[in-house]
Amino acid sequence: MARLDDGHGTRLSFSAYPNVKLWEKEVTPPGMDGGGANDTTTMHNETWRTRAPKKLKTLADASGTFAYDPDCYDDLTAMINVNQQITITFSDASTITFWGWIDQFTPQRITEGTQPTAEVTIIPSNQNNSGQEVGPTRG
Repeated sequence: MARLDDGHGTRLSFSAYPNVKLWEKEVTPPGMDGGGANDTTTMHNETWRTRAPKKLKTLADASGTFAYDPDCYDDLTAMINVNQQITITFSDASTITFWGWIDQFTPQRITEGTQPTAEVTIIPSNQNNSGQEVGPTRG
């Protein structure tokens, strides 16, 4: 694998509804967050406050801007708050797959002369439907 030099061709897919009528215009993959520091300072410190990293990590929200077919409303109504596997396929064909759900589908203003789009927000759950902790996987 090599660095990405062009994002064109990046796609999102949803295991529960692989044929949902959304077409990617922009994709923001999930980020990662360590959750900040644990304060370990005590009255025994003499000069510096001390801190330590947390043990748990957070997979941050993913999002995208999509062109859409109004028929997608039926699928999206069924997909909102449904935990499922979500795969982002990057322009070099590598992937990241994680468990999560669509939290928001927000159509943007529709105006003459522009393609209608909608914003989609995805929240990673990091657990499968049996409640087992599952982190993101790369392919």
